[in-house]
Parts: sequence; structure tokens; C-alpha cells
Amino acid sequence: MTTPRSEDYAQFANRYQDRLPGEREVAAIAARYFPEFSNVPGTSDVVYKPVVTPDGDAAPKTVPNREASADAGRTSGLYVGEVPLERIRADFPILSERIDGRPVVWLDNAATTQRPNQVIDRVSYYYRHENSNVHRGAHALAARSTDAYEASREKVARFIGAPSPKNIVFVRGTTEGLNLVAYAYAKPLLRPGDEIILTLLEHHANIVPWQLIAEETGAAIRVAPVDDSGQIILSEYARLFNHKTRFVSMTQVSNALGTIAPVQEMIAIAHGFGVRACVDGAQSVSHMPVNVTALDADFFVFSGHKIFGPTGIGALYGKDDVLESARPWQGGGNMIADVTFERTRYQAPPQKFEAGTGNIADAVGLGAAVDYVSAIGMTNIAVYEHELLGYGIKELSAIPGLTLVGTAADKASVLSFVLDGYDNERVGKYLDETAGIAVRAGHHCAQPILRRFGYEGTVRPSLAFYNTPSEIELLASSLLELTRKI
Repeated sequence: MTTPRSEDYAQFANRYQDRLPGEREVAAIAARYFPEFSNVPGTSDVVYKPVVTPDGDAAPKTVPNREASADAGRTSGLYVGEVPLERIRADFPILSERIDGRPVVWLDNAATTQRPNQVIDRVSYYYRHENSNVHRGAHALAARSTDAYEASREKVARFIGAPSPKNIVFVRGTTEGLNLVAYAYAKPLLRPGDEIILTLLEHHANIVPWQLIAEETGAAIRVAPVDDSGQIILSEYARLFNHKTRFVSMTQVSNALGTIAPVQEMIAIAHGFGVRACVDGAQSVSHMPVNVTALDADFFVFSGHKIFGPTGIGALYGKDDVLESARPWQGGGNMIADVTFERTRYQAPPQKFEAGTGNIADAVGLGAAVDYVSAIGMTNIAVYEHELLGYGIKELSAIPGLTLVGTAADKASVLSFVLDGYDNERVGKYLDETAGIAVRAGHHCAQPILRRFGYEGTVRPSLAFYNTPSEIELLASSLLELTRKI
């Protein structure tokens, strides 16, 4: 496959790059700023930079070759931006792991992504040379640790287009971030009869916290439906709003179907009714450019382990006014300005929501992960993965008895399917045992959306930018072999 023409690339990028309000008809300009790795000893000295077209827009040098060999290890001639895919794969040590003599084929990225050496080395360097609690020490290691921690906050803010690092709260992950929003901000607003709007696409983490606070306050939950492709029906979503609506929370990308929801339009509708909106970005930040300012999101949350960073760390973005008005999430050290037994004064955000000793090392690791993908270029990653996903859809659609679940036109990463005559868990186990292919089989913590299509679960291969067309071919040939065993 040849390199796309610049006008084809611009048309594609327009679907993924966030646009400023009022400029929806203007072709989006690909991201121009790509932070490089910080020069911290122990990290790779390789700095990836995106290729740039004469127009100044980041563009892919090469996209997947659909004629690639079925050898899952072949990456020759494949690039993400200007970075050779074989160089990217070499950064991820677990991709060289062998289980029962077979190389790992990691197609379980929606559950968790793998980590590059740059992240692993950065966390190791922190523990070897910087380890200390932050903010409170009057010694050199405390200064090093605080500098590294706050530098990562700045990187996250820049990565998602936040106005300031003060808008970024470190949390354990998306689940904790959503619970923080529900309990610290939304719950105090709710009275009996008030309403919260969710969508049918949501992960359980964006359902259960809202159910809990609805039970505690007497509020009700309303759910936006999807069409037969798995896309939000915007007209039906808009009809849910009324004078009782108090809050909206929505996923940007479905973890079960891969649907890319029209969150910019959904936020605009909510704001038209004076309602605040939260976006679950767990499945979007590793697959496409995100700009929370352009989206006009009130809250945005994601997990580090979904974007090639450590587990147990994530980030919550909030606008200044919502963070200021939200109650503290937990009480303890670090989040206080002054404490007596009569009253406590709290720090300003974001420290207001970071009680106790945080996950400092993994926050630093998250900053390294953000450096890594930013240097390659999120638009370059989106282009590569879009081609890979299209190839996967083509290959799997040709398998007799296989039904893809989730066929929205705007889709990322996920290839959920069911196979006639086979239990999902059996399919997943077969792929692992015969080909070393790791996929997820089950309900993916998204039971409502799967039941909309009549299923209790699916088999879910999910992609990242280190995956290859030959891995897709191995998946398809293994499934075809399984169907012939009937």
C-alpha cells in the first residue's frame, strides 16, 4: 500500500483531531507539538519525531502493508509516522517473551497495554535516584521527587490540552476518577427526582458510581440509546434533557465495541441545558489526539495502564470552577492548608484531591509514557491503527460463522466478535494455546451494551500501534482453523 496523499491524510485527520467550537467545517490541522523525552539518565537516548509534510502537518510515512507475510514477527517496511515499527516493537520487552515456545501476540490492549523500556527505565530510575515523599521535605531527594512528580503533571496537562497543570488530579485510574467526580462534585448537587444521563456504551465503572449516588440521593438515571451499529443516537440523547437533568457522563470510545462517540456534540448539547459533562477517556487517549479544551469537557479521566504507562495511576482533568466547587475526595495529609480540631482549611486544587502519599513513581512513569506516544505523534498512531483496524475487519468478516459486534463508522481499536457454535472462553483459550494470541473473552465490564445486541459476552481482540498486519492474519487463520474442527 502506498503512502496516502496529503489531502487524503487531512480528510482522515479531520475525523480524529478535535476542532474548535464554531470551526466544524474547517479541516483539522494535525498536532504540531510533540514533546521529546526528558534527558533523565536511565531512559532511552532515542528520540522519536513525527514526519512532517511540506504543509507542516504531521503525516504517516507508511501505513500497514496488506500483503504482509503471515509471519507474526515481520515488520519490515511498516512505519508509524516516520518510526519503523520494528524499532517500536523492540522498545516493548514483553513482545519478545515466549510462552510454550511461541511469541506473545498481544491483542488484549483494551484491557491493558504493554510498557516500553522508556517507561520501565524511568520508574526504575526514580526508585534508584529520586525516591522521597513530595512537597514536604527540605532535602535534595524531596526536591528531586517533587520536581519529577510535578513535571509529569505538566506533561499530562499538555498532552490532553488542559489549560494548566492545576487542572490535573492524579488518581489511581479511571474508576477512581469517575468515583471522585460522582461523590465530590455531582452528589452534593442532587435532590430526589433529579436525573443523571449516561449512555448505553458505558463501562461498569461509569455506571455503578452513578447508581450508588442515585440510590443515596433519590436521583434517577436515564440512558441514551445506540443504533444497530452501536453509535449513539444523538436525537434521542438530546430528548433526555429536561429541567431535572443535573449531570452527564459518557465514554469517548466504547471498550466493548470500539465505537467513537460524538462527545464534542454531546457536551455541547449538555451545556445548552446548563448541565456539566464528564468524559471517560480510558479507551480514547491511546488511540487518537484528545484536547479537553476543544471538547469543552468539564471533567475528563483516563488510566495510565491504557496508554503504555504503569498500573495504579491515572489522571482526572477538571475545569477550574468545578474543581474549586467540588468537595474533598478523601481527607488526610498533603491536601490540607491548616488543621485544628475545630476546622480544617484545604489546599487549592489539585492538591485538595490528593490526600496522603500518592503513587509518585508511577505518576512519573505516566509522564514517560506520555512522552513516548507524543514523540511518535498521536495523529500518526491514529492513522496507523485505523488502517490496521480496517484490515482486521476485512479479515475477520471473511470467516464463516463469525459475527462482528459493533460496526459503527467511527470506530477504534476493538474487533469484538462471536463465533457460531463456540463458547467465547473456548475461542480465547484456543487462540492462546495454539497460536500464543492473547485476547479477552467475556462481558468486558460492559454488560448493558452487549445485551443490547443479544449477547452476554464476546471475544475481543483489541489493537495498539505495536501490532502488525501479520498478527491480524495469524488471528484470522487460527479462527478459520478452529471452524474447520467442527
